[in-house]
Amino acid sequence: MSTHKPSTDVSVPGTPAGDAGTDATRFTDPGHPPHRERRSDVDPRADKRAERQVVALFGLSAIGTIGFVVAYFAVPPGETIASMRLSNLLLGLGLFLGMFCIGIAAVHWAKTLMNAHEKAEDRHALRSSDETRAGAIANLVDGVADSGIARRGVLKGALVTAVALAPLSIVVPLVGNLGDDWNVSKFKHTMWRKGTRLALDPSGRLIKAADVTIGSVFHVIPADLEEAEHPLNEKAKAVVLLVRLDPRDLTEAPDRQGWSYDGIVAYSKICTHVGCPVTLYEQQTHHLLCPCHQSTFDVADGAKVVFGPAKRALPQLPIEVDDDGYLVAQSDFNEPIGPSFWERLR
Repeated sequence: MSTHKPSTDVSVPGTPAGDAGTDATRFTDPGHPPHRERRSDVDPRADKRAERQVVALFGLSAIGTIGFVVAYFAVPPGETIASMRLSNLLLGLGLFLGMFCIGIAAVHWAKTLMNAHEKAEDRHALRSSDETRAGAIANLVDGVADSGIARRGVLKGALVTAVALAPLSIVVPLVGNLGDDWNVSKFKHTMWRKGTRLALDPSGRLIKAADVTIGSVFHVIPADLEEAEHPLNEKAKAVVLLVRLDPRDLTEAPDRQGWSYDGIVAYSKICTHVGCPVTLYEQQTHHLLCPCHQSTFDVADGAKVVFGPAKRALPQLPIEVDDDGYLVAQSDFNEPIGPSFWERLR
């Protein structure tokens, strides 16, 4: 352990400058405490045991990284909550073992096997002399010797193996996703189409306009959600909150005339701040509240922001009623849902 060695004599604060040289106003550097030998310093068996422990930790790290890679390919997330939970659990355990055990091994190595003698260096100018720099290189060489890595072949092999395998937990997912669909424009659209019926979430029961009373709130999904290739992904984008107001309380912009039906309006549930579900409705004020950061939207006035960090209104889903009295979408949202991002103009 290296520390900066202060001046041998230190003036006591608050004393006159002229008295700085008197014995009463100075004290000597107490130096380092006596060195305490570790068990691994005096007992060869303890030294060997500590080395085996470090090797075991590096081995666990390598096993964790290999487990991560195996889980990545053998246990994909799938389409169900259970499969996603299992995949995330295995990936998380593998990543934890791979990274955590390397750190613990390095700390244990330093505390039990490396040189533990404290050293002090006098303060000097920031720019070291050439001799000092040469000495620093010599110290690095000595440090390698102190670590004992040159004479601990198994330990060296365990270290190299663990460190070499650790990046796989980052590289493999990146390489594995290179063949995926990177068409990000699809995130600007949902599966709502003209004529898509509105259904209750999660039962899937179709909604008739006559079922929606003033003041009521419905959590809505597309009726044909289960027919999508990736239902959970589509649901995450298409979820809607349906509210019925007294038509006299409803303020509609000229370009949105006809988007509602007899006071029934539908807005995206995805907050335009960071994407949390906006689900808290206050009937008296017609306000929708996002529980994450308290962004508040006025349902009676185009779901415009009235409070909080969100910068734009919730996108509105144009709706109408079909010949059977069921509520259906007129089209998809006319703007991307969810949080704003830098490519978006508003």
